[in-house]
Amino acid sequence: MSAPRSAPTVLQMVLGRRLLDLRKAAGMSSQEAGARLHIAHTTVIRMEQAKVALKWATVKALLELYGVDRPEAEQFLALVVKANEPGWWQRYREALPDWFAVHVSLENAAVHIRGYEPHVVPGLLQTGAYARAVLSLNRPHPTPDELDRRVALRLERQTLLTRTDPAPPQVWAIVDETVLRRPAGEPAVMQAQIEHLVDIGDLPNVTFQVMPFTAGLHAGAFGPFTLFRFPMTDFPDIVGTDTLSSANYTEEEPDVALHREVFDRMSTQAMSHRRTRKHLLAVCKELSE
Repeated sequence: MSAPRSAPTVLQMVLGRRLLDLRKAAGMSSQEAGARLHIAHTTVIRMEQAKVALKWATVKALLELYGVDRPEAEQFLALVVKANEPGWWQRYREALPDWFAVHVSLENAAVHIRGYEPHVVPGLLQTGAYARAVLSLNRPHPTPDELDRRVALRLERQTLLTRTDPAPPQVWAIVDETVLRRPAGEPAVMQAQIEHLVDIGDLPNVTFQVMPFTAGLHAGAFGPFTLFRFPMTDFPDIVGTDTLSSANYTEEEPDVALHREVFDRMSTQAMSHRRTRKHLLAVCKELSE
Protein backbone atom coordinates (compact mmCIF):
# COMPACT_ATOMS: atom_id res chain seq x y z
CA MET A 1 0.00 0.00 0.00
CA SER A 2 1.35 3.43 -0.96
CA ALA A 3 2.27 5.73 1.90
CA PRO A 4 0.09 8.79 2.54
CA ARG A 5 1.52 12.29 2.61
CA SER A 6 0.44 15.16 4.81
CA ALA A 7 0.30 17.37 1.71
CA PRO A 8 1.33 16.62 -1.87
CA THR A 9 3.85 18.73 -3.70
CA VAL A 10 2.54 20.41 -6.83
CA LEU A 11 4.90 18.28 -8.91
CA GLN A 12 3.26 15.18 -7.43
CA MET A 13 -0.13 16.58 -8.45
CA VAL A 14 1.14 17.19 -11.98
CA LEU A 15 2.55 13.67 -12.30
CA GLY A 16 -0.64 12.19 -10.90
CA ARG A 17 -2.68 13.96 -13.56
CA ARG A 18 -0.22 12.76 -16.19
CA LEU A 19 -0.65 9.15 -15.02
CA LEU A 20 -4.41 9.58 -15.36
CA ASP A 21 -4.01 10.92 -18.92
CA LEU A 22 -1.68 8.05 -19.85
CA ARG A 23 -4.11 5.46 -18.49
CA LYS A 24 -6.99 6.95 -20.43
CA ALA A 25 -4.85 7.14 -23.58
CA ALA A 26 -4.10 3.43 -23.15
CA GLY A 27 -7.84 2.76 -22.96
CA MET A 28 -7.68 1.21 -19.49
CA SER A 29 -9.88 1.53 -16.45
CA SER A 30 -8.31 1.80 -13.02
CA GLN A 31 -9.69 -1.66 -12.27
CA GLU A 32 -7.94 -3.13 -15.31
CA ALA A 33 -4.63 -1.41 -14.54
CA GLY A 34 -4.77 -2.61 -10.94
CA ALA A 35 -5.61 -6.16 -11.97
CA ARG A 36 -2.77 -6.29 -14.50
CA LEU A 37 -0.25 -5.21 -11.83
CA HIS A 38 -1.87 -7.16 -8.98
CA ILE A 39 -2.49 -4.01 -6.93
CA ALA A 40 -5.70 -2.45 -5.67
CA HIS A 41 -7.36 -0.23 -8.26
CA THR A 42 -7.84 2.34 -5.49
CA THR A 43 -4.04 2.65 -5.31
CA VAL A 44 -4.01 3.60 -8.99
CA ILE A 45 -6.69 6.23 -8.39
CA ARG A 46 -5.08 7.63 -5.25
CA MET A 47 -1.74 8.03 -7.07
CA GLU A 48 -3.52 9.87 -9.88
CA GLN A 49 -5.19 12.16 -7.33
CA ALA A 50 -1.90 12.75 -5.44
CA LYS A 51 -3.41 11.35 -2.27
CA VAL A 52 -0.47 8.99 -1.75
CA ALA A 53 3.23 9.15 -2.53
CA LEU A 54 4.35 7.97 -5.97
CA LYS A 55 6.19 4.70 -5.47
CA TRP A 56 8.96 4.49 -8.07
CA ALA A 57 8.54 0.77 -8.80
CA THR A 58 4.76 1.05 -9.14
CA VAL A 59 5.00 4.07 -11.44
CA LYS A 60 7.60 2.24 -13.57
CA ALA A 61 5.23 -0.72 -13.93
CA LEU A 62 2.34 1.57 -14.84
CA LEU A 63 4.37 3.37 -17.50
CA GLU A 64 5.33 0.03 -19.05
CA LEU A 65 1.71 -1.10 -18.93
CA TYR A 66 0.58 2.10 -20.67
CA GLY A 67 3.16 1.66 -23.42
CA VAL A 68 5.24 4.75 -22.64
CA ASP A 69 8.52 4.69 -24.55
CA ARG A 70 11.76 4.37 -22.60
CA PRO A 71 13.12 7.96 -22.91
CA GLU A 72 9.82 9.48 -21.72
CA ALA A 73 9.53 6.89 -18.95
CA GLU A 74 13.05 7.66 -17.71
CA GLN A 75 12.25 11.39 -17.57
CA PHE A 76 8.99 10.67 -15.76
CA LEU A 77 10.71 8.47 -13.17
CA ALA A 78 13.37 11.12 -12.56
CA LEU A 79 10.54 13.55 -11.77
CA VAL A 80 8.96 10.99 -9.44
CA VAL A 81 12.11 11.01 -7.31
CA LYS A 82 12.02 14.81 -7.19
CA ALA A 83 8.28 14.93 -6.47
CA ASN A 84 8.65 12.65 -3.46
CA GLU A 85 11.26 14.86 -1.84
CA PRO A 86 9.64 16.50 1.21
CA GLY A 87 9.01 20.23 0.97
CA TRP A 88 10.87 22.52 3.37
CA TRP A 89 7.60 23.03 5.27
CA GLN A 90 7.68 19.42 6.45
CA ARG A 91 10.14 20.60 9.12
CA TYR A 92 7.15 22.33 10.72
CA ARG A 93 4.74 19.40 10.59
CA GLU A 94 3.87 19.67 14.27
CA ALA A 95 2.84 23.30 13.73
CA LEU A 96 1.21 22.85 10.33
CA PRO A 97 -2.30 21.39 9.91
CA ASP A 98 -2.61 19.11 6.88
CA TRP A 99 -5.21 21.37 5.29
CA PHE A 100 -2.86 24.36 5.44
CA ALA A 101 0.16 22.35 4.31
CA VAL A 102 -1.60 22.17 0.93
CA HIS A 103 -1.70 26.00 0.84
CA VAL A 104 2.02 26.27 1.58
CA SER A 105 2.81 23.69 -1.10
CA LEU A 106 0.74 25.57 -3.69
CA GLU A 107 2.22 28.99 -2.95
CA ASN A 108 5.74 27.56 -2.99
CA ALA A 109 5.24 26.34 -6.60
CA ALA A 110 3.05 29.15 -7.97
CA VAL A 111 4.26 31.85 -10.34
CA HIS A 112 1.23 34.07 -9.66
CA ILE A 113 -0.54 34.39 -6.31
CA ARG A 114 -3.57 36.66 -6.11
CA GLY A 115 -5.72 36.95 -3.04
CA TYR A 116 -8.29 38.94 -1.10
CA GLU A 117 -8.34 39.22 2.68
CA PRO A 118 -11.13 41.09 4.48
CA HIS A 119 -9.99 40.53 8.07
CA VAL A 120 -6.20 40.51 8.53
CA VAL A 121 -3.02 41.27 6.63
CA PRO A 122 -2.22 38.31 4.34
CA GLY A 123 0.24 35.86 5.88
CA LEU A 124 2.92 36.49 3.24
CA LEU A 125 2.96 40.18 4.16
CA GLN A 126 2.84 40.02 7.97
CA THR A 127 5.55 41.12 10.38
CA GLY A 128 6.60 38.70 13.10
CA ALA A 129 4.83 40.68 15.84
CA TYR A 130 1.60 40.96 13.84
CA ALA A 131 1.73 37.26 12.96
CA ARG A 132 2.16 36.42 16.64
CA ALA A 133 -0.95 38.46 17.51
CA VAL A 134 -2.99 36.71 14.81
CA LEU A 135 -1.76 33.18 15.49
CA SER A 136 -2.28 33.52 19.25
CA LEU A 137 -6.02 33.59 18.51
CA ASN A 138 -5.96 29.99 17.27
CA ARG A 139 -8.15 27.46 19.05
CA PRO A 140 -7.11 25.63 21.08
CA HIS A 141 -4.68 28.27 22.28
CA PRO A 142 -1.12 27.34 21.34
CA THR A 143 1.57 26.94 23.96
CA PRO A 144 4.44 29.47 23.83
CA ASP A 145 6.62 26.92 22.00
CA GLU A 146 3.86 26.10 19.52
CA LEU A 147 3.29 29.79 18.88
CA ASP A 148 7.01 30.33 18.26
CA ARG A 149 7.02 27.51 15.68
CA ARG A 150 3.96 28.85 13.90
CA VAL A 151 5.43 32.33 13.69
CA ALA A 152 8.72 30.89 12.40
CA LEU A 153 6.83 28.97 9.72
CA ARG A 154 4.95 32.08 8.62
CA LEU A 155 8.16 34.10 8.34
CA GLU A 156 9.92 31.35 6.39
CA ARG A 157 7.03 31.26 3.94
CA GLN A 158 7.75 34.90 3.17
CA THR A 159 11.25 34.16 1.83
CA LEU A 160 9.67 33.23 -1.50
CA LEU A 161 9.00 36.94 -2.09
CA THR A 162 12.70 37.67 -2.48
CA ARG A 163 14.12 34.32 -3.62
CA THR A 164 16.28 34.20 -6.72
CA ASP A 165 16.10 30.57 -7.81
CA PRO A 166 13.44 29.94 -8.87
CA ALA A 167 12.25 33.48 -9.56
CA PRO A 168 9.83 34.85 -6.96
CA PRO A 169 6.11 34.69 -7.73
CA GLN A 170 4.09 37.72 -8.70
CA VAL A 171 1.98 38.45 -5.62
CA TRP A 172 -1.13 40.65 -5.79
CA ALA A 173 -3.05 41.20 -2.57
CA ILE A 174 -6.20 43.18 -1.87
CA VAL A 175 -7.37 43.88 1.69
CA ASP A 176 -10.33 45.74 3.13
CA GLU A 177 -9.57 49.09 4.75
CA THR A 178 -10.85 47.49 7.96
CA VAL A 179 -7.62 45.49 8.10
CA LEU A 180 -5.59 48.68 8.56
CA ARG A 181 -7.93 50.07 11.23
CA ARG A 182 -8.23 47.00 13.42
CA PRO A 183 -5.58 47.04 16.22
CA ALA A 184 -3.38 43.98 16.67
CA GLY A 185 -1.97 44.29 20.16
CA GLU A 186 0.03 47.40 21.05
CA PRO A 187 -0.21 50.40 18.67
CA ALA A 188 3.46 49.93 17.78
CA VAL A 189 2.66 46.50 16.32
CA MET A 190 0.18 47.95 13.85
CA GLN A 191 2.43 50.87 12.99
CA ALA A 192 5.34 48.54 12.23
CA GLN A 193 3.04 46.31 10.19
CA ILE A 194 1.84 49.16 8.01
CA GLU A 195 5.39 50.43 7.55
CA HIS A 196 6.28 46.91 6.44
CA LEU A 197 3.45 46.98 3.88
CA VAL A 198 4.89 50.21 2.46
CA ASP A 199 8.33 48.64 2.12
CA ILE A 200 7.20 45.31 0.74
CA GLY A 201 4.88 47.03 -1.71
CA ASP A 202 7.98 48.51 -3.33
CA LEU A 203 9.15 45.05 -4.42
CA PRO A 204 8.77 44.69 -8.20
CA ASN A 205 6.83 41.44 -7.81
CA VAL A 206 4.35 42.66 -5.19
CA THR A 207 1.14 44.63 -5.80
CA PHE A 208 -0.84 45.69 -2.74
CA GLN A 209 -4.23 47.42 -2.82
CA VAL A 210 -6.69 48.59 -0.19
CA MET A 211 -10.43 48.38 -0.75
CA PRO A 212 -11.74 51.62 0.84
CA PHE A 213 -14.89 51.93 2.88
CA THR A 214 -16.19 54.34 0.24
CA ALA A 215 -16.29 51.50 -2.31
CA GLY A 216 -19.28 50.12 -0.43
CA LEU A 217 -20.33 46.51 -0.91
CA HIS A 218 -18.29 44.59 -3.47
CA ALA A 219 -18.29 41.17 -5.08
CA GLY A 220 -15.59 39.73 -2.83
CA ALA A 221 -17.23 40.66 0.46
CA PHE A 222 -18.18 37.05 1.23
CA GLY A 223 -14.77 35.89 2.45
CA PRO A 224 -11.04 35.44 1.80
CA PHE A 225 -9.72 33.52 -1.18
CA THR A 226 -6.44 32.90 -3.00
CA LEU A 227 -5.81 32.17 -6.68
CA PHE A 228 -2.72 30.16 -7.64
CA ARG A 229 -1.21 29.91 -11.13
CA PHE A 230 1.66 27.55 -11.97
CA PRO A 231 4.43 27.45 -14.58
CA MET A 232 3.22 24.13 -16.03
CA THR A 233 0.95 24.89 -18.98
CA ASP A 234 -0.98 21.65 -18.56
CA PHE A 235 -1.73 22.29 -14.89
CA PRO A 236 -4.82 24.37 -14.06
CA ASP A 237 -5.21 27.38 -11.82
CA ILE A 238 -6.39 26.53 -8.31
CA VAL A 239 -8.52 28.62 -5.96
CA GLY A 240 -8.40 28.22 -2.19
CA THR A 241 -11.07 29.45 0.20
CA ASP A 242 -10.60 29.59 3.98
CA THR A 243 -12.80 28.94 6.98
CA LEU A 244 -12.00 29.09 10.68
CA SER A 245 -10.48 25.60 10.84
CA SER A 246 -10.14 24.33 7.29
CA ALA A 247 -9.72 25.27 3.66
CA ASN A 248 -11.06 24.09 0.32
CA TYR A 249 -9.00 23.91 -2.87
CA THR A 250 -10.50 23.35 -6.29
CA GLU A 251 -9.40 23.45 -9.90
CA GLU A 252 -12.96 23.29 -11.26
CA GLU A 253 -13.03 25.92 -13.98
CA PRO A 254 -16.42 27.48 -13.10
CA ASP A 255 -15.24 28.10 -9.51
CA VAL A 256 -11.81 29.36 -10.57
CA ALA A 257 -13.30 31.60 -13.28
CA LEU A 258 -15.78 33.10 -10.79
CA HIS A 259 -13.05 34.02 -8.30
CA ARG A 260 -10.82 35.30 -11.10
CA GLU A 261 -13.61 37.56 -12.35
CA VAL A 262 -14.38 38.80 -8.84
CA PHE A 263 -10.71 39.61 -8.19
CA ASP A 264 -10.44 41.51 -11.47
CA ARG A 265 -13.52 43.56 -10.59
CA MET A 266 -12.21 44.25 -7.10
CA SER A 267 -8.84 45.42 -8.43
CA THR A 268 -10.61 48.19 -10.36
CA GLN A 269 -12.67 49.23 -7.31
CA ALA A 270 -9.77 49.27 -4.84
CA MET A 271 -7.26 52.07 -4.42
CA SER A 272 -4.51 51.91 -7.02
CA HIS A 273 -1.13 50.58 -5.93
CA ARG A 274 0.23 54.14 -5.82
CA ARG A 275 -2.78 55.56 -3.98
CA THR A 276 -2.61 52.66 -1.53
CA ARG A 277 0.99 53.57 -0.71
CA LYS A 278 -0.02 57.15 0.09
CA HIS A 279 -2.90 55.87 2.22
CA LEU A 280 -0.59 53.58 4.17
CA LEU A 281 1.79 56.45 4.89
CA ALA A 282 -1.14 58.57 6.10
CA VAL A 283 -2.29 55.79 8.47
CA CYS A 284 1.27 55.45 9.76
CA LYS A 285 1.36 59.13 10.53
CA GLU A 286 -1.93 58.88 12.43
CA LEU A 287 -0.62 56.00 14.51
CA SER A 288 2.56 57.83 15.42
CA GLU A 289 0.74 60.92 16.69
